[in-house]
Amino acid sequence: MSRYFKYKKSVQLADDASRLGLAVGLRPDLSPLLEPFGVDGRKVGNRLAVQPMEGCDAEPDGKPGPLTIRRFERFGGGGAKLIWGEACAVVPEGRANPRQLLINDANAASLGAIVQTCREAHRQECGDDADLIVGLQLTHSGRYSFARPILAQHDPLLDPRTVVDKATGTKAGPDSPLISDDELLRLQDAFVAAADLAYRLGFDFVDLKQCHRYLLNELLSARTRPGRFGGSFENRTRFVREVTGRIREAHPGKIIATRMNVFDGAPYQIGPDGAGEPCPFTSPVQSTWGTRADDPREPDLDEPIALIGLLRKLGVGLVNVTLGNPYASPHLLRPFEYPPPDGYETPEHPLIGVDRHFRLTAQIQSAFPDLAVVGSGYSWLQAFAFEAGAANVAAGRATFMGVGRGSLSQPDFGVRVARGEPLDPKRLCRTFSYCTALMRSKHNELGQFATGCPPFDKAVYGPIWDEAKTPSSQDFDRK
Repeated sequence: MSRYFKYKKSVQLADDASRLGLAVGLRPDLSPLLEPFGVDGRKVGNRLAVQPMEGCDAEPDGKPGPLTIRRFERFGGGGAKLIWGEACAVVPEGRANPRQLLINDANAASLGAIVQTCREAHRQECGDDADLIVGLQLTHSGRYSFARPILAQHDPLLDPRTVVDKATGTKAGPDSPLISDDELLRLQDAFVAAADLAYRLGFDFVDLKQCHRYLLNELLSARTRPGRFGGSFENRTRFVREVTGRIREAHPGKIIATRMNVFDGAPYQIGPDGAGEPCPFTSPVQSTWGTRADDPREPDLDEPIALIGLLRKLGVGLVNVTLGNPYASPHLLRPFEYPPPDGYETPEHPLIGVDRHFRLTAQIQSAFPDLAVVGSGYSWLQAFAFEAGAANVAAGRATFMGVGRGSLSQPDFGVRVARGEPLDPKRLCRTFSYCTALMRSKHNELGQFATGCPPFDKAVYGPIWDEAKTPSSQDFDRK
């Protein structure tokens, strides 16, 4: 039984938000979500976005697998006009798992094919794809690279949770080597080359991924790092500024985007009652981004806003706002009803997490009224998500509504909104966290299970879930 989500009508949700002192607006008229918007000279046909949902289902060499192609086809036919393609590593050592996409010349044809598959599905369902834009998220996973962690900084909050030697279980510490400045300069070349290839393959935009404590996000907080990429704000933002400038110079007519953490938050651990509790910290905290130095549990958006302003001048025209760390603070990233088997119970009412997403996104949008901003944090709201999205867009608190986990269970949400049809109640994401549990299951010959929605895309992912189950997750099968 749901502990928090018991709403049958939107007024019940609104009353609960009011009781909690939250400003979660709801608008039954969804027409704001159907208005077009221009992004750097390109018309986007509505305000609905598919968030970058990594499927962990590429081939071992990084080519899209059958489930990758299926996902892009379903998203393409789903009616959203902004499809934010999933994480794709720019170098092999930067992959987060052995089934993550990898962009290079050898994989180019198959990566280009998923764009065409996506567009063809959109044409078949919607009649025209001229107002559809499809992007690719370019990434390096840094300390979360699966082959070995690649650290941008020494982080006293995350190092004790980062295994640098799987054979011995050795954790990262002050003596662990950092990626060098020379290596970062070569990595800049890799990002620029990847962007060039992605544009040639037909992607309308590339995303320089600066979120969830992957490498580019971690560089933003590298205050204790020596050299040209650490210490001052200028140095910590140097990598992404230089890459952005080089891409803009080479491709003056293309869209450049970034999905950015505006608030890292503090890592959490399982408390005595099973709920998450913040890990101990010593102030001032020097290793987080978008947080108060005296209390990393609280946001401080001064530096994120300053960086977005610089990136806007360099050519970034699309920003996707996000929060937290999927490995250390998942409730910040995706407010949930149920945790994955190895996770903590939510330490707060999920509506508080939804409101945090909405507030911080509104703060970014307010600072840059003419910037295309994608907001996150909607899936926990289930059938009422689109009323919240319409309210945020109508009030100028976001330009686009981004749908993450909910797009896995019901990828045709855009078609339904456009037709004035309700969502299918039998396919509503209820944040059971099956998708997260599948991502964290590694015990197969490929080292990674594909992830999707076992409860509501059961024909495809039900058998994968059955295979991925471990003794500790048997009691997680709630359906």
